[in-house]
Amino acid sequence: MNWYNLVMAKYVALLRGINVGGNNKIEMAKLKSCFESFGHTNVITYINSGNVIFDSRKTDTVKITKEIEQLISKIFKLTIQVIIRNQNNIKKICKSIPDDWVNDTTYKTDVMFLWSEYTKKNTLKLIDTNREVDSLIYVDGVIIWHLKKANYGKSKLNSIIGTDIYKNMTVRNVNTVRKLNILMNS
Repeated sequence: MNWYNLVMAKYVALLRGINVGGNNKIEMAKLKSCFESFGHTNVITYINSGNVIFDSRKTDTVKITKEIEQLISKIFKLTIQVIIRNQNNIKKICKSIPDDWVNDTTYKTDVMFLWSEYTKKNTLKLIDTNREVDSLIYVDGVIIWHLKKANYGKSKLNSIIGTDIYKNMTVRNVNTVRKLNILMNS
């Protein structure tokens, strides 16, 4: 018996820019069915912004990513970029985020998942910040950006829009990432 084929890995697929402002509409139930038809199991979608948790025997995340992007193109007629992260990566990211970095009425905390060409700590040097109000940390392929909402107008967060870095990331708020971690580990 080949035990390798029995091992399942848990992943989350993060789809960039779907169901935002009425654009790139993808129904989550249909997306879930697509993942299942591709052989992935225990598929769960979380909120409408394109978070799909699934188990797979496949371990090559580059190949899985390409397959999912091609599947979305074929089924939904959309060109959507996808980032795949495994269970350990999401857990590590969540452990690295300070407990008081939340997304609520007082604070805004975003987790920016980077495409491979930007998954280096040096990426922080490419981002314009206001050190008085913006707090950024780099953890294993993501940048976590934290600020007080009262200081949003002073923040450089919006200056990232349209940059090469922005075009090579997908963003989730910290509450979503923490919930994905819980779902992946339950």
